[in-house]
Amino acid sequence: MAVAPSSAAPVPTDRAAAHARTEHFRDDAAFVRRYRWLILAGLITAAIMEVLDTTIVNVAMPQMAGNLGATQEEIGWVSTGYILANVIILPMTAFFAMRFGRRRYLITSIVIFVVASFLCGTSNSLVQLVAWRILQGAGGAALMSTAQATLRQIFPVEEQGIVQAVFVLGIIVAPTLGPTLGGWLTDHYSWHWCFFINVPIGIVSTVLVSSFLRDPPQERAHTTTVDWAGIAMLTFGVGGLQYVLEEGSAKDWFESATIVRLAILAVSSLVALVWWELHPKNRAPVVNFRVLKNPTLASALFLFVALGFGLYGGVFLFPLFAQGILHFTPTETGLVMLPGGLATGASALICGALLNGKQPKADPRVLIALGVALFAVSMWIMGHLTTAAGVDDVRFALIVRGFGLGLLFIPINAAAYRTIRPAEAQQAAGLMNLSRQLGGAFGIAVLATQLNHMTQRYRVDLVSMAASGAPATEQRLQLLTRGFESRGLDPQTAHQGALSVINGQIQQQALMLSFNDAWILVLIAFLAVSPFILLLRKPATVPAGGMPADAH
Repeated sequence: MAVAPSSAAPVPTDRAAAHARTEHFRDDAAFVRRYRWLILAGLITAAIMEVLDTTIVNVAMPQMAGNLGATQEEIGWVSTGYILANVIILPMTAFFAMRFGRRRYLITSIVIFVVASFLCGTSNSLVQLVAWRILQGAGGAALMSTAQATLRQIFPVEEQGIVQAVFVLGIIVAPTLGPTLGGWLTDHYSWHWCFFINVPIGIVSTVLVSSFLRDPPQERAHTTTVDWAGIAMLTFGVGGLQYVLEEGSAKDWFESATIVRLAILAVSSLVALVWWELHPKNRAPVVNFRVLKNPTLASALFLFVALGFGLYGGVFLFPLFAQGILHFTPTETGLVMLPGGLATGASALICGALLNGKQPKADPRVLIALGVALFAVSMWIMGHLTTAAGVDDVRFALIVRGFGLGLLFIPINAAAYRTIRPAEAQQAAGLMNLSRQLGGAFGIAVLATQLNHMTQRYRVDLVSMAASGAPATEQRLQLLTRGFESRGLDPQTAHQGALSVINGQIQQQALMLSFNDAWILVLIAFLAVSPFILLLRKPATVPAGGMPADAH
């Protein structure tokens, strides 16, 4: 008879345990809210480290090639290997965060990045360096997408505008300072320090994130199922596509059997990936494409492709243009680009202030449209420069471009994140960062091919015009010949010198015209995707107590 009370005993015990867990989660949530700005500092530090490492390494590649006995094509794998690993992992960041926990995944990624950076700096062969760069790229994927998703989850919606602005401001400063810092380290020390510099930065980031970030309840997935088929298709699809875009121009595109095979593999793998990830039998998809049912998020992805095209395409084009046409030194090129980076930071902070609060003071769609317009104006200016252009001409265009970029980064993020649930933020962030990265790869590939093709075409046209016996050409040839003769050269040598000068001027003009076309192509790319702005939803007012449900 005394057994009955004993059998009922576990009930209050279970309730007490559930109550204790609830209190624990509440304490964690309060802890994260209290220290969320320190978490922001740690996440910005990690993101800056990842972005800085891209531009700082590019400057040091010539010295790396010399020290490691590598050709220009071989040393290119230091960059290609990093990007390949990065774009493959980016779509899987949501899967890893759910499987291992957001905090654990972030800390592990930072540690992997720092350790790989140290090992890159100690490498004494090209194979070692590329291998550690691949590991570094895999670790770096979380430092952008998971960081952005975490900010979406730990800050209330009404603070997202200024938080995203501060985060983007850090990301903008890094590539602006990267070339200057990389050049200084390489000149005064060695290329190894371009990697060693990540170690103290990574330690600071690890301490801040591990000390103050906590996982929300139900953060980790309970299923043991792993979508190995999806991971394989994603690896072949995204990795193959990125390789084709990176190496296609150097290998003459589809004249190369390797490029053809990889292009077929990439397209077929990506088509199969979409089908499999949406298939009802796939209970644990590695990429949740169902979030794209949100038209605002889908539209944001297209806008990010164009943003990547213009951002990375411009970073690729301008140094070539400045040093090849305007004859700027690398230092002068960096100084001319600096005001544009500052303009981006200024406009990002303005957007953050306008979009902050429960009721934004501006419609993100209007800011995005204004950003597209300013970017188009800057590309139009760049597309109509001549070889007589100077510092003031390009600086103004770059400032307009920079201000326009700030009006694109923050509002697109704000429009997308305000329409998704915090639980979907990680998947959305991974897809948005992947879109921007692939847009940049596509932009560089297209612009590099277009630049080479149009330069050859314009050169043929200009040579045929010069050879047609035009009076202006003949007059120019005679003036140059007499000028060389006045310096003591015999008539035949003077004539050859004059022809050489004219040939150089023709090459310069052909290159100038092809750069003009390239800037206009970037303009067209932006205008082509601008209708997607209309598909973005108008942001709704955030209700009182707008803290995300899984805030911590």
